[in-house]
Amino acid sequence: MFANIRPINAYDSLLDKSPLKRDIIQGTDMVIYRELTGGIYFGEKKLSEDGKVASDLCEYSQYEIERIAHLAFKAAQVRRKKVTLVDKANVLESSRLWRRVVTEIAKLYPHVALEFLFVDNAAMQMILNPSQFDVILTENMFGDIISDEGSVIGGSIGLLASASVGNGTALFEPIHGSYPQATGKNIANPVASILSAAMLLEHFGLNAEANLVKKCVESTLNDNIVSVDINKENPSSTTLIGDTISK
Repeated sequence: MFANIRPINAYDSLLDKSPLKRDIIQGTDMVIYRELTGGIYFGEKKLSEDGKVASDLCEYSQYEIERIAHLAFKAAQVRRKKVTLVDKANVLESSRLWRRVVTEIAKLYPHVALEFLFVDNAAMQMILNPSQFDVILTENMFGDIISDEGSVIGGSIGLLASASVGNGTALFEPIHGSYPQATGKNIANPVASILSAAMLLEHFGLNAEANLVKKCVESTLNDNIVSVDINKENPSSTTLIGDTISK
């Protein structure tokens, strides 16, 4: 599963729940395509015998870049037709390879605009003007950082779904980890799990069904039927949220 896909949306009814100002995040609707099996996380690691020198190799092949780039451009074709490649091509040779390969692939998608941002600038732009982004394409470590930064835009990590896909296998799950503190309390936010199921439907081409699930989620949020991570004063239970969305 070489591609991690994370949609990030700012729901109108939850704009005031974000730590960022309403007028900055309003209209945010982006999806991040993070390469998941290469780069510095999987490169050769060395530690000197005296433990005083360490290194991690960041390595990418043209093939690894091509396969996730095609997914990002195909997604952009049915969205707002813009891909932003996030890299550090002013410093890293691996990033310069990303730029060369993605620039060539962009020629196969003439209706999709391609822009480039260095990762430090991209991190700043995510806070200053997140609504400018449509599809973000990036390597493993940069994607890890950027997607977690983007998670605060919506107001709760409990709202964010994700998919990890490969050529024949796909996994759909919330971006958050386990929540053992909520066991038996009926307080966990089920929305990210439900939206992950919507992504699964999209993966199988069931777009109308996926859109229906997403509309039901948004309607429930608009009615302020939300969990304690979003509304501490008057939270709804996990059961009530799930029942309302299903009804």
